[in-house]
Amino acid sequence: MIWQQVINGISIGGVYALIAVGYSLVYSVLNFSNFAHGEVLMVGAYMGFYALSALHLPFFIAVGLAVVVGGLMAVALEKVGYRPLRLRHAPTLYFMISAMGLSIFLQNFTIVTIGPNFRTYPDIFPTHPIMFGALAVGYLDLVIFVITAISLGLMTWFICGTRLGSAIQAAAYNMRVAGLMGINPELVVSIVFFLAGASAGVGGVMFGMKYTVYPWMGNLTIKAFIAAVVGGLGSLPGAVVGAFVLGITETFAAAFVSSAFRDLFSFALMILIIVIRPGGLMGVVATEKA
Repeated sequence: MIWQQVINGISIGGVYALIAVGYSLVYSVLNFSNFAHGEVLMVGAYMGFYALSALHLPFFIAVGLAVVVGGLMAVALEKVGYRPLRLRHAPTLYFMISAMGLSIFLQNFTIVTIGPNFRTYPDIFPTHPIMFGALAVGYLDLVIFVITAISLGLMTWFICGTRLGSAIQAAAYNMRVAGLMGINPELVVSIVFFLAGASAGVGGVMFGMKYTVYPWMGNLTIKAFIAAVVGGLGSLPGAVVGAFVLGITETFAAAFVSSAFRDLFSFALMILIIVIRPGGLMGVVATEKA
């Protein structure tokens, strides 16, 4: 029973991880939390849904479209909502207000144009589980884990193993000095938002396939934000660890206490981490982010 709940927690934790790394990426460079990130998740989920149900495209092409659309949406939001504030050196609070405004606008725009109805992804994978002794692993859960591992592995390689990734790390360390060294800050910011949006797009498809798609599904990202805080804002490995810790905590709370206490345990975990270890489980000093 315990190991079955661990498997279930890893499945939902993988979705949280895809979203949480986007929060951490943006925070590592711009030092604010992009609360419009959830609507990028929603756009990716709808893109995947229509690609599979209306266009009848293969699964991996639908995921690829969600990645591209999510990345471009995130870049567009940065250009419209954050770049004017950056150029004016506005306080961080203004960025958060702009993010919340964009979030509310996109939610309501989706309700007006697409409608408030819940939509269910078509069945792509077998619904019966794979049995490993007494443990049952769903095909979809296995796909989520594999896609999450591949996505996070590619992002880690890009950040740590390419010149553009080195530029992102330098900008995260000190944006002004990185600019003086010949790094284009605008390019770095666009790449960071594209990566964050791409990961949210994948997360949206995975969440939509596991549950449903609806206009306010972006509210899910509050859990990803908790995961990023638990792991340590600005730390990509921390975001992944925090996501899996949160996913397992939630499934254990739902299984052994009550599903009504799922959110209570999530926020209690965040408060406990903030009190005991303000930097998170794998947090870093502000000058050593990313």
